[in-house]
Amino acid sequence: MNVNKNHKDSVFSLLFSNPDTLRELYSAIEGVDLPPDIPININTLSDVLIKKQINDISFTIDDRLVVLIEHQSTVNNNMPLRLLLYIARVYEKIIDRRKTYKIKLEKIPMPEFIVLYNGSDPYYDHKELRLSEAFKNIEGLTLKENINIPLELVVQVYNINQGHNTEILKKCETLDNYSIFVNKIHEYRQIDYPLEKAVLSAIKYCIDNDILRRFFETNSSEAPSLARCQTVWMNLLSMA
Repeated sequence: MNVNKNHKDSVFSLLFSNPDTLRELYSAIEGVDLPPDIPININTLSDVLIKKQINDISFTIDDRLVVLIEHQSTVNNNMPLRLLLYIARVYEKIIDRRKTYKIKLEKIPMPEFIVLYNGSDPYYDHKELRLSEAFKNIEGLTLKENINIPLELVVQVYNINQGHNTEILKKCETLDNYSIFVNKIHEYRQIDYPLEKAVLSAIKYCIDNDILRRFFETNSSEAPSLARCQTVWMNLLSMA
C-alpha cells in the first residue's frame, strides 16, 4: 500500500468529527464542563470540487465561540499564519457578508486557536505562538516608536504525546487513546518497521487492548477485525 502523504483527512479528524467528542476534547483542554444542551456546530472547511478537507477541525460553541483545532505531527511555527487564513474563510462561511455593509455592528463568535502536537521530535508541553513573531522589521518606515500591533493571532500549542499534559489526556479518553495509538506507531518505527507495518501493528495492538476498538473495527477491515475502507487506511498512513 502506497503512503499518501498529501491526504488531508486523518484519524484525528475522523475521531473528532462529531459534537460529542468535540465537547469532550474542548472541555479537557480548557478545563471547563460544557453542558450537553450547549450546541456545537461543525464548520470544517472543505473544497467542494475535489472533495478534500482544508483544515482539520473548526466548530462553533453556542454561536458565541468559534474554535479551530489543528493536529500536527511535525513542529510548524507557521501555524498562526495558516490559522489566520483558515479563520477568514470560516467567518465567510458562517456570517452573512451583506450584514458587514450595514451601520449596525455585526456580532461574531470570538475565535480560539489550538494546535495538538504528537510528533516524534521533542517539544514543550505547552507553547504559545503569535502571528506578530512573523512580521518583518519595519524600522525606518514609521515614526511611531511604540507602535501597537494592528493584527495579532495567538495559538495555543499542546503536546499530546504520552507523558505530556496528562491532565488533559485523563479528562479526554478519546484523545488519550489516540495518543496511545500514535505512540505505538512511533515505537514500531523505532525498531525499523516500515510505515505500513507500523500502522497495522499499532492498530492490532489497539484492538487487542480495547483501545479505539470500535473505531478501528468500524472504519477498517483487512481481516474482519482490521479493515473495511481503503480511504481510512490512506488516512492512517498519511498522519503517521
